[in-house]
Amino acid sequence: MKIIPVIDILDGIVVHAVRGIRKEYQPLKSVLCASADPVDVARALKEFGFAEMYVADLDAITDGHTNFTILQQIVDETGFELMVDAGITDLARAKRVLESRVSKVIIGTETLGSIGFVAEAVEFFGSEKIVVSLDLMGDKVLSKLEFDKSKDPVVLLREFQKMGVAQIIVLDLARVGSAEGVNLPVLKRMLMNHNVKVLVGGGVRNIRDLVELKNLGVSGALLATALHSGRITLEELRLAGLLPQTGKP
Repeated sequence: MKIIPVIDILDGIVVHAVRGIRKEYQPLKSVLCASADPVDVARALKEFGFAEMYVADLDAITDGHTNFTILQQIVDETGFELMVDAGITDLARAKRVLESRVSKVIIGTETLGSIGFVAEAVEFFGSEKIVVSLDLMGDKVLSKLEFDKSKDPVVLLREFQKMGVAQIIVLDLARVGSAEGVNLPVLKRMLMNHNVKVLVGGGVRNIRDLVELKNLGVSGALLATALHSGRITLEELRLAGLLPQTGKP
């Protein structure tokens, strides 16, 4: 299982995301980095041996202003493989984000304007470049598509599989930054009904949670608060075999 650090960018800086209430997000305070500058935070994370990073560009998601320059700087200065949620709703924006040298674009159900766009993106860019994020609030799919708001996430997962999606993020925004634990009942149901790589975000508390996710067959875990607060340490990740034995001691 991969550990994928997360940074949330709002107004051009890294913020501490809590429960999806974006108007209350504050600048990041981290035990790993003294700065809230996205490039500085990314550089610090890279030093610890992480290879891939998730970026939520909240400026793009909320008002359409994508931080292309920041994304490109992160890649240029760290060599990170980036997966980026920038409120992708059309092929042109997805293409522009990929041209910023990121590795994968994330299509989130929160901003998805048409269910058919997922199939279109997979066909155009290939399944290795597209990650779909099932954005949840508890056990409900977060989406502006009315027919999806009451849809069981497992049903939607199956629809995405039929479209050729190979990577799915199960992201419970209600648990992001909460340290309440992962939404295991929903996750376990989804793991029983998939043949895609499943990544999980929202609520991871400690190393025991990560070991449990690994044992469940999760392909990757997204971490922000638990890393930056020090509740999960780099040494714990290495001892659990979840981080390469390289990087900063």
